[in-house]
Amino acid sequence: MASTSLFLPTTAGAAAAATARRYPFFSHRSHSHVPSTRLRRAPRLVAVSAATSPASSSLDALIFDCDGVILESENLHRQAYNDAFAHFGVRCPPASADPLCWDEAFYDELQNRIGGGKPKMRWYFGENGWPSSKIFETPPSTDSDKEKLVDIIQDWKTERYKEIIKSGTVEPRPGVLQLMDEVKGAGHKLAVCSAATKSSVIMCLENLIGLERFNGLDCFLAGDDVKLKKPDPTIYITAAEKLGVESKNCLVVEDSVIGLLAAKGAGMSCVITYTPSTASQDFTDAIATYPDLSNVRLEDLKLLLRKTLVTG
Repeated sequence: MASTSLFLPTTAGAAAAATARRYPFFSHRSHSHVPSTRLRRAPRLVAVSAATSPASSSLDALIFDCDGVILESENLHRQAYNDAFAHFGVRCPPASADPLCWDEAFYDELQNRIGGGKPKMRWYFGENGWPSSKIFETPPSTDSDKEKLVDIIQDWKTERYKEIIKSGTVEPRPGVLQLMDEVKGAGHKLAVCSAATKSSVIMCLENLIGLERFNGLDCFLAGDDVKLKKPDPTIYITAAEKLGVESKNCLVVEDSVIGLLAAKGAGMSCVITYTPSTASQDFTDAIATYPDLSNVRLEDLKLLLRKTLVTG
């Protein structure tokens, strides 16, 4: 597949402006190119001391992203999209001999730049030409037909993704369940905020963390619940409101720069648990980075947040 440069659709307000200044490759610019992210192979930890923590500084809520944090999902989503493209005979450009197939290297870049499945397809088709398919023999030309195409593909892809998750071959990432249980056991609030389709996230959580943990969440938000996707901070701002806590006392667990930007834009601190596809991104603005959560305990995160609030 030919190489395609990525840029992110513009988000609204001050958070988007700050994002464009800090990470200029996220701004919406025609014919722009994304520079390579800086390589960060080793986890960056922040040393803290409980003695520096004022009584008013506290961790009130821990908020998990889902894809990449609770499970390594990139290749599962990619497989489901490619299966959908093959099922509907999606050809992009329209004259292509074979159905569209996103390779691993391209999808790694795409999913780390644009949140949500429908925005991914809208961007890709907008850049490469709207496709021919079994849905529309000739490429759709009206906005309503374009949306219908994206909706149909996304719905089929979501069902295919569910089949993969329900196969019993997918496990949660190391340390996730233990940390969730620690948070609830200590009386702190626990939430999950994902840009993915709600039905897809619910199915993932029920299968990977279990019904008891899922039903015990204090807040659950998915891409269907907000108009703007990450890196826009709306989903995390909404979560803080629903949890009834201040943003500064929330700590977000993310796996990519796009999630980090959303957390920071909401006024929340963020720790990163990176995956192989996000390990080379620049996580300078995270208060800590980890290869996974297997050695991370609740007390570690509480001390990190206290230190951040004191020095911030």
